[in-house]
Amino acid sequence: MANSRGPQIPVVVLAGFLGSGKTTLLNHLLHRSGGSRIGAVVNDFGSIEIDAMAVAGALGDSTVSLGNGCLCCAVDASELDTYLARLAAPGAGIDVIVIEASGLAEPQELVRMVLASEQPEIVYGGLVEVVDAAEFDETRARHPEIDRHLALADVVVVNKLDRAPDADRVLALVSTLTDGAAVLPATYGRIDPEFLFDCRPSEERVGQLSFDDLHGHGEHEEHSGHLHSGYDTLSSVSDVPMDPRALMGFLDSRPEGLYRIKGYVDFGAHDPGNRYAVHAVGRFLRFRPEPWPPGAERLTQLVLIGAGIDADALAKELDACRSGQGDGAATDEQAMWGVLRYVPGSEEEPGTP
Repeated sequence: MANSRGPQIPVVVLAGFLGSGKTTLLNHLLHRSGGSRIGAVVNDFGSIEIDAMAVAGALGDSTVSLGNGCLCCAVDASELDTYLARLAAPGAGIDVIVIEASGLAEPQELVRMVLASEQPEIVYGGLVEVVDAAEFDETRARHPEIDRHLALADVVVVNKLDRAPDADRVLALVSTLTDGAAVLPATYGRIDPEFLFDCRPSEERVGQLSFDDLHGHGEHEEHSGHLHSGYDTLSSVSDVPMDPRALMGFLDSRPEGLYRIKGYVDFGAHDPGNRYAVHAVGRFLRFRPEPWPPGAERLTQLVLIGAGIDADALAKELDACRSGQGDGAATDEQAMWGVLRYVPGSEEEPGTP
């Protein structure tokens, strides 16, 4: 496709199952891009755009957030095209665009949308699939279609190897499931940014994807078979601080079907200077304290994603975790101990409840 304005900007699709580490990887790339400017389209699953918040500080006005649903279920590519045009405009100075997919998106649908784009300034730059090594067997058992996603990928990042007791086995297994993709071992999403910029597939590869994997997905395709069709989401926002003991009781007793929790927690007077980013995948749990952004409203914002969960009951349990304490209220110094067990670098390292 001709482009009189200069070289086309590659659009990379960054996909992976819930909690695999896509946002962590994207943030790593943003801070170590070597001077290359990255634009991003972040697609959250849930009405609170947690992932977009996590990258907004690094991206500024070079991020576009598409929340409350999977982009792969858009009827057409026109909305995505609008955002790609904005990021690809010459004045934006973008070198590469990354679409960070929802953890329940269908990668081939996103690839189809990029290939169908009518923007002459952009070109499909490849599919990067992120795998959680610690949860890979469980993910594959629950969703065997993950094998198909890996076969589509141009680069596979096998993340969280530090948490996998049999990392070599997982790496070897993933390698057998790809179709010649580069398989990169990683912890905390730390890969060389050049892999992102250089993963553009060959014309033969794009043609293969277009015919074998993408052809026949019409405008009114039924999406009941997509990963997200079997999942429910609960979004919770509160301006009342959370009681740390009560919240840990909720997290320790969370049902098996509640697979993913992400967001930010306000513990009020227990730590008035920080909010706590919370990240849970399966039974894994981690908190990370960070200063409140200047001018930010002090809210607890959580997104819970699971299969077969009772969203109403979980919402009531979360409501019961609110402490009602103001910043000046007296606090129990031991109340935060349960939370701090899951903060990296604390006396007790994070783990499973």
